[in-house]
Amino acid sequence: MRTFDISPLLRNTVGFDRFDRLFDVALSNAADTPAFPAYDIVRNGDDNYRVTLAVAGYDEQDIEITQEGGNLTIAGRIAPEAETEGEDKPAILHRGIARRAFTRRFQLADTVKVTGAQMVNGLLHVDLVNEIPEAHKPRQITIGKTEKALSQAA
Repeated sequence: MRTFDISPLLRNTVGFDRFDRLFDVALSNAADTPAFPAYDIVRNGDDNYRVTLAVAGYDEQDIEITQEGGNLTIAGRIAPEAETEGEDKPAILHRGIARRAFTRRFQLADTVKVTGAQMVNGLLHVDLVNEIPEAHKPRQITIGKTEKALSQAA
């Protein structure tokens, strides 16, 4: 019997569980999912989240963060280094730090908003908050007779 791992279903969602989108992600080929850069999603309290990407070697101007509706897109672009010769430019003997273009997309609930972003020690932190309107928050309903039911009984 084959078991299914549902962690890919929950990996790119923040703040909601919509099965139609989750199954689209799960049924897509896992090899097509980019593995760079590595990231974490952390829940800080009831309505606060933080997405952290490992972006060593990138500057703030190399990264673009966009929120369009329920999609959060984080893209990194590195300008090609000028090929200049001279004694003051060091020769690279080994390049182990990846400096390539990337795009990461995250599905967000309609009520999740980006509140800020900062880079610290090669990590990009994107802060999110889930702002649920009062009309959609759970409320307690008391059980009792309504005025209409009381007037019909009389």
